Amino acid sequence: MRYIIFLCIIISNITFASEKVPKFKVTKLADNVYQHISYKKVGSYGMVGASGLVVVDGSNAHIIDTPWTVKDTKKLVEWITSKKLTLKSAVVTHFHKDASGGLSFLNSLEIKTYATPLTNKLLKSKKREESSHEIKNNELLTNKIEIFYPGAGHSRDNIVVWLPKEKILFGGCFVKSIESKGLGYTGHASVKDWPISIQNVINKYPNVERVVPGHGKIGDISLLKHTAKLALGEKGL
Repeated sequence: MRYIIFLCIIISNITFASEKVPKFKVTKLADNVYQHISYKKVGSYGMVGASGLVVVDGSNAHIIDTPWTVKDTKKLVEWITSKKLTLKSAVVTHFHKDASGGLSFLNSLEIKTYATPLTNKLLKSKKREESSHEIKNNELLTNKIEIFYPGAGHSRDNIVVWLPKEKILFGGCFVKSIESKGLGYTGHASVKDWPISIQNVINKYPNVERVVPGHGKIGDISLLKHTAKLALGEKGL
């Protein structure tokens, strides 16, 4: 009996350890571009890492997608401050929490937060915090951060962010990693439009060198083609 109880304790400890949330982290992608990754356990998907960017312009910093939670968004702001940078703005690429979960905290700091009118409408419909500003044109920061709405895909409101100097495209959840075998959560997706929207991005940015998906490993333009292929597969084409 003692052996069985001891074994149960060990199994319980192993299970608890396996569910431990990995630490929030920030890694350098280019001289003025950093990737932040936060984690959250999501139902049947298990532990899910979500990516965003920090773009540095002189002594200022700009966030592309917030971490999953307010807690990790606070950590990101602390990291930015530790680098002696001033956080000037944040843009969210769609209304899901893996892109906008930290909006309330950033708004409380009176940081300028940006989203499309549609994203704010969807956030409001979910009774969640909206951005303080709406995206009016395709540039958040002249010649440094460009915003493009390709059409519906992962969600009706998904946008991508282009960094022309570094030739980095932040695709967010609109783009799947090369390891992805499916489109993931499609509860708010428009699968029929997704391949067309992907092609719009390829046409707009044919010289892209690196693509950062919302989840999974960074790649190149092949991630866009892979995503279109997955969407066509789910359409049965």
